[in-house]
Amino acid sequence: MTSPKKPTIVVINLGYGNLLSGFPHVTALLWEPENPRPLKFTGALPPAQELDGIYRRWNLIYQALYRRPGWHPRIKIDREDITNVSQVEFSDICQQYLQVINEWLGAEKFRNIDRQLRSHLNQNDEIQLILETDDELVRRLPWHFWDFLSDYPQAEIALSAPEYQRVQKLNRRKQIRILAILGNDNGLDLAEDRQVLSEIADAETVFLVQPSRQEVDQHLWDDRGWDILFFAGHSESEENGNGGLLSINATDKIGISHLKLALKTAISRGLQLAIFNSCQGLSLAAELADLHIPQIIVMREPVSDRVAHAFLVGFIQAFSRGYSFYLAVRQARERLQGLEDKFPCASWLPIICQNPAELPIVWRQQQPPIKPAFSQGRDRTFWLSSWG
Repeated sequence: MTSPKKPTIVVINLGYGNLLSGFPHVTALLWEPENPRPLKFTGALPPAQELDGIYRRWNLIYQALYRRPGWHPRIKIDREDITNVSQVEFSDICQQYLQVINEWLGAEKFRNIDRQLRSHLNQNDEIQLILETDDELVRRLPWHFWDFLSDYPQAEIALSAPEYQRVQKLNRRKQIRILAILGNDNGLDLAEDRQVLSEIADAETVFLVQPSRQEVDQHLWDDRGWDILFFAGHSESEENGNGGLLSINATDKIGISHLKLALKTAISRGLQLAIFNSCQGLSLAAELADLHIPQIIVMREPVSDRVAHAFLVGFIQAFSRGYSFYLAVRQARERLQGLEDKFPCASWLPIICQNPAELPIVWRQQQPPIKPAFSQGRDRTFWLSSWG
């Protein structure tokens, strides 16, 4: 069986700083597929007070849009009568937002990194671009609108914490095991998510429908381990604002801290990917990253039921048909643009959170040709593994 071509990896570390004071020591490491040692480039990003302000204005209007009837967000919000939200105003601020981002990333102090990367990369290269920062506001920016990514159609960006470790894992499984938690579905249609996951050929998917905390914990401790953890349903912020809570049923909510020991065990037994098809994703990802899980997919901002489901369909279809993990996310994310007449900025929401010490999972097939993931045939065997 032929191994997939390895991608080019770029890790940009913003160092210390924030949007108000700038980032004076930015470094970029580039690993080319044929060379195990990276190239290093340096630069800086200037203060961006205007970007800080425009994000906050954009977020206020976006949150107001999500309070309107018919959006069915996967987050608990207080319904209010919003009478002063204008789609035209929101469109204008989106354009300003993207313009200011690229003006900031086009600053002279950062140009050396941009120029060096372009001199070493080809437009047809697959590129995993990982941004290391713990600044919460910077992590919320729609980095995929950076002109650099527009010029490299096989590049996708991921977020990372500045510190990370590798976890020793047990042997790989030959069949995918997915633990799918379908939580509180008040006002949502999670049956569609369930159908998508249940139709993945030759995968063992266990569904927990509105489970108790004890049921979730017990399944995470499964001796056979899991490859993918999936959650769909409502989520919200903790009262102190430092984390996210998953609404696992009509009355109970749990956070990552409540499942810490079970999740650490699941990761040691091969858990490679967590998908939170809900809101408050970045808060959940930050907590889960402390446990050194390889990859997470989350939504940056509140997400509607329809958008969350459309992303899941697009991702599963692309990933199971042979796209690499990063390119499957990019394709599924970009396809959400078709919904933006009803759900503005839908394609801005999905983001990968990557542990750079771990290699991205690969969905391999045992025999060609690649067939659609949702065909009636069940003659394929897939498994998840790492590059190499």
